[in-house]
Amino acid sequence: MLHPLIYLSALSLLAGAAAQQVFSISSELDISSCPITLYGQMYKQIYINFTKDHFVVCFDGFYDPQTRGDCLVGPSSVGAALEILPPNPSEEEFYFQRLPTIKTHLQGTVVLHLNHNGTSGTLVLANFGTQAALQLRSSSMGSVVYDVQIKGDLVNKLNVTNTPESQQEYSIIDVSGCRHLGVLYRPGRAQYMTSDEFCLACDVTAVIHTTGHGICQKGSTAICTVTGPTVIDLFRQVNSVQDRCAYALVSDYYIPDFLILGNFQERRRKDVSFLDSVTLRLDSSGVLIHLEQGGRVRLNNTMLTLNSSTQLVHGVELSKDQTGVTAKVSLPSYRGYTVSVFFDGYTAEMTFNGGSGVPVIFNGLCSNSSEWREARLSDYSANSCEAQYNDAADSTINCTWATTHCNLLQGLSFAVCNSIINPEPYITVCTETLCKYPAVDGLSCQLLEAYAKACSLRDIDTDDDWRILAGCYAPEAFCQNRTCSPHEFCGEKTDGETACFCRDIFASEYRARNTLGGSTICSQDSASLSLVGCLLEDKGIDYSTLHLNDQTCRGHMDQQTHMVTFSFNNSNTCGAVVTTNGSQIIYKNTVMMQNSSDIITRSDQVYIDFSCVRTQPGIKTMSFKIKDSSVIQHITSGAWSYSLTMNVYNDAERTQAVDPSTAVQLDQSIWVELKTDGLDDSLVAVVTDSCWATSEPSPSGSLRYDLIINGCANPTDQTVKVEGNGLGTSNYFTFNLFQFTGKSGDIYLHCKLQLCIKENNCLPVCKGASRRRRSLRPKNKDDAAAVISMAWSN
Repeated sequence: MLHPLIYLSALSLLAGAAAQQVFSISSELDISSCPITLYGQMYKQIYINFTKDHFVVCFDGFYDPQTRGDCLVGPSSVGAALEILPPNPSEEEFYFQRLPTIKTHLQGTVVLHLNHNGTSGTLVLANFGTQAALQLRSSSMGSVVYDVQIKGDLVNKLNVTNTPESQQEYSIIDVSGCRHLGVLYRPGRAQYMTSDEFCLACDVTAVIHTTGHGICQKGSTAICTVTGPTVIDLFRQVNSVQDRCAYALVSDYYIPDFLILGNFQERRRKDVSFLDSVTLRLDSSGVLIHLEQGGRVRLNNTMLTLNSSTQLVHGVELSKDQTGVTAKVSLPSYRGYTVSVFFDGYTAEMTFNGGSGVPVIFNGLCSNSSEWREARLSDYSANSCEAQYNDAADSTINCTWATTHCNLLQGLSFAVCNSIINPEPYITVCTETLCKYPAVDGLSCQLLEAYAKACSLRDIDTDDDWRILAGCYAPEAFCQNRTCSPHEFCGEKTDGETACFCRDIFASEYRARNTLGGSTICSQDSASLSLVGCLLEDKGIDYSTLHLNDQTCRGHMDQQTHMVTFSFNNSNTCGAVVTTNGSQIIYKNTVMMQNSSDIITRSDQVYIDFSCVRTQPGIKTMSFKIKDSSVIQHITSGAWSYSLTMNVYNDAERTQAVDPSTAVQLDQSIWVELKTDGLDDSLVAVVTDSCWATSEPSPSGSLRYDLIINGCANPTDQTVKVEGNGLGTSNYFTFNLFQFTGKSGDIYLHCKLQLCIKENNCLPVCKGASRRRRSLRPKNKDDAAAVISMAWSN
């Protein structure tokens, strides 16, 4: 961006700049290519005046203090030059940063280059469409002041003061506004016109509005209604929010930190959003008051306990009854002016009461519901909230019925209110919503209740006969005191009771996989499965009726997330069934519904298997010198793992481990223990299937000597004895140390082990005096085994 706009030299260099018009006498100049809207009045001509004491720019004729015109009056100038320049993005950003009240885009600038007392200066008239800004630049020592006069009255000033110690260089002001019958109105203000019986308001973009609904009459109550996806603003415009973001409903032109925002979320359809909560931001201190579903109110992260008695919380009057929550705040800018928010969980009614103070109009969707894009608050919205969806049509929607139902608002019950509050916007909201969203969760009554509440807030009585015709009960906050998680909303079950159901975007990923929850989680010695509580509600399933194979093992619901978790572990298997497919040991359990004596059922049946496995990996060899005396192999099976250790001892009690200093002689007996850690010894046994020695590191070396064959000692080697094989999660064997004839290198010992389910009878049956039958293998596959190896040196 150019350094704060030294126009005399810099602006003429901009692309598209027009040639300068230089003059030193009073002149009428055409600026129709860049008209300036000064406080609500558009001007296409300017009149330049050089007087003894002043340089004057007027908009409605040459300067004459007696005619009281619209003029900019400054110090005298030797001459002037005019340029009309096209819009420039960096220049527009310059204004936006310094004048946050400018809401429209720069369309061009009228630049007057001046000479004040021999020093250059620049006066810039910036065209922002319905809005405008003035900028004065001067390098003169002392003060250069321009008075902004409307009808001869001083309404604003430009003032640049430079001293040797401080260089101000420029002054910039917003000169936006509205005019009606010659009266000037500032943006964000409204005035009740008694003679014509209508309300006139100047919005934040300096556009004038009129309405007959009395939003700015002293002592009257103006109402903005937000229900479902739709906002009925103060001028009775109807517009809908198209996504699931947060929006400014009410903000104050003169109190920038005050904000009432609405958070919108989807329910049963992704393409229709609903008002989900309302938040009041009071000031820059970070105080937030959240009005939520179920009558809950939070002060930042602290839940408040409210009743019908008013509580004052950070200057906000809070109260709660069976119909909903009310928050009332008095704005300090305007004496006696109050804003109240009533929220019943799905509809917000915001009332504005002028009391005895000056009437005001606010910004946000309640001021102009058509500007919902401009009112979006990214700081309070989820990153993906703007994504658009287009769901399939719902065959249950009956638009003809909806039209008839919504027109009850024009019935006799509302005759008095109809004469004061026009029901048409509410009928439009009701019909449009019920024609694109099913009439569930009390929605058909909620949309009628929004108008009835608006009547009540204006102290207008209505006949409750409409409730009988519509099938609606007396007003009551929906889902009172029921807390749903962020991915849920509160709705009605078929029996009329309320429950927390899944928001459609959250549920869609589970429905696409046809599942009720996530994947099984397998830890070191346990397994768990979590089901989504709101998906169970969608299916009409009571989570408390679900259990594992062991009916005493029930699911636990997290009270924050409403996830229902089922689990079992080594100490309590909850009836888990342990099986093998040769390469894996499988622990399987099932989530199921409790047995019922009923012949039929009208709810979904539940039968969900989940399992964890221990996988026996293929052959993996790790060789160590015998001086290390111990080999540990960590075997990982999916998320479950266990370790296998081979230790060498030189005594039968296996208390004296062989270490680097131990001398082991040929034909000396050694004991080799194979031990696991991390297995459940009540269900699984370790079987040493075979052990053999080779003259090279590979287990498949060509020179091989067998010590254990098919779980039994080599019958040709009387020094080999096997103990505890297949009894538990460890076993050991002994043999006398040897070397290969004619070989002097290292000797490598390899053992192949398998896991066996104990109920399959894991004991190898061996022939001989202590082995009465020939060898039989346990029911395991060779390629499912784990191999562990060590080596010793000659």
